Amino acid sequence: MKKIEATTLENALIEASKFFNCSIVELEYEIIQNPQKGFLGFGKKNAIICAQPKKTNQTPIKQTSTPKPQPIPQKESSKDLNQISIQVQKELQELLQLLPYKIDEVIVEPYNENTLYIKIDGEDSALLIGKEGYRYKAFSYLIFNWVNHVYGLMVRLEIAEFLKNQEEMIANHLMPVIENIKTYGKAQTKPLDGVLAHIALKQLREQFPDKYISFRINQEGQRYIIINEFQH
Repeated sequence: MKKIEATTLENALIEASKFFNCSIVELEYEIIQNPQKGFLGFGKKNAIICAQPKKTNQTPIKQTSTPKPQPIPQKESSKDLNQISIQVQKELQELLQLLPYKIDEVIVEPYNENTLYIKIDGEDSALLIGKEGYRYKAFSYLIFNWVNHVYGLMVRLEIAEFLKNQEEMIANHLMPVIENIKTYGKAQTKPLDGVLAHIALKQLREQFPDKYISFRINQEGQRYIIINEFQH
């Protein structure tokens, strides 16, 4: 088993999945130490786990081997999204049961032909979101890494309407930016934090598919978005 230390349990699981080149659901692990925030910098502790890929017939599961029996073969996502949704929901519920959070609702259903809609809600939903959505971003990456690897699908993750609220807020925030683009053909946003920057980038690219839209970093290390014409 590999000993892995990170600031949170979620980050430790992500690092383990990267190290073994497999999805989170293909890991078995033991929590050696739960993270603690401490007080005024004292007593702070990182999460420590020992992890390894799950074993079938005493042989470690590798990325190139067949995962544990599933009703849908890998990458055959176009055949039955409803069946895949049922399987992903079952495995996601198993994963969340391993985390120290009270989650009582897990829903997975087709969003479109290439995407699964995943909704998670419960008493500890805010803990899965984190300050400025940093845990939401990590958890979203974790789930995408698994679902895309196994089924070749995209993921739209909603945790307690966090995504919906953020999308609405960003849509309002972008209104003057959009007006500048329509008037002058170019614009840039104010600095945006965390998941908000990615939501804004997605909305702008959907509205202006013929524009060059990308992230930039200012001198303070803050991320913002520029919108220009493509250079020919």
